[in-house]
Amino acid sequence: MADEQPIIIKKKGGHGGHHGGAWKVAYADFVTAMMSLFIVLWLMNSSKPVQEAVAGYFRDPLGTAKKTGTAMGGAGEAAPVKKEDMAKLKQDLMKAIENLPDFNKLKKQIELTITPEGLQIELMESPQGTFFENGKAQPTEIMQNLLKVLSGQIGKLPNPLTIEGHTDSKPFSDSPLYGNWELSTDRANAARRLMEDSGLRPNQVIQVRGYADQKLRKPQQPEDPSNRRVTLIVQYLKPPAGPPSIVSDGSLPTAKQLNPEAVPTPKEPASNPKEAKPGK
Repeated sequence: MADEQPIIIKKKGGHGGHHGGAWKVAYADFVTAMMSLFIVLWLMNSSKPVQEAVAGYFRDPLGTAKKTGTAMGGAGEAAPVKKEDMAKLKQDLMKAIENLPDFNKLKKQIELTITPEGLQIELMESPQGTFFENGKAQPTEIMQNLLKVLSGQIGKLPNPLTIEGHTDSKPFSDSPLYGNWELSTDRANAARRLMEDSGLRPNQVIQVRGYADQKLRKPQQPEDPSNRRVTLIVQYLKPPAGPPSIVSDGSLPTAKQLNPEAVPTPKEPASNPKEAKPGK
């Protein structure tokens, strides 16, 4: 029919499809793959505790993760050892020490005690010089093996460590430049260096003390070999400090007075003129 209008069909340009969102999906997949690759490379170069923590999380996110993932720090250390947990730590360390080949020879020279400062591990000398040769600060092979075992266990903890060196009261030498003070400090530092190379966390050692013969184990026998010893102290973690309290010197109101409920209501002035007059 002549009056009918022709139907016009408009087609979109051919380049519109190239500007869709498909490339975004491909790019996101590429970025995800690269991130996964970097994570795998990082895990391959991480320490064993970190690898075990990550593996434990993916094996059991709701169970194991609370022990090895969520409750552990970034370096893979275990949960803090509190005062009530020191007895278990003592048992765990003794089990690790008992696996040493020379344990039967050392068991009388190793003593673990729970003290107000923490878990104290005393490594006492024998007359033959089990842990250090007489007059020297270089650890023997037995001492090196023992400290490596202890480092592997203590290094998993966030608790700080203190290392002490002690001597007996026998003068080390006639030299005024090097005596028992220097020897006790050098032995404690030698133990620190070895332990830091064998599993302790960075900055886990917070103190190195040299006491010479000022803290004898057997005061009645000042030259007894057991007075020559290295002491390791796994210290308790200090609780976080609370908010600072407000102390008043009289010029400012105290914290209690700043509480609106604690502020006394001012008394109304006396309405009776006689009561308002000062007394004679």
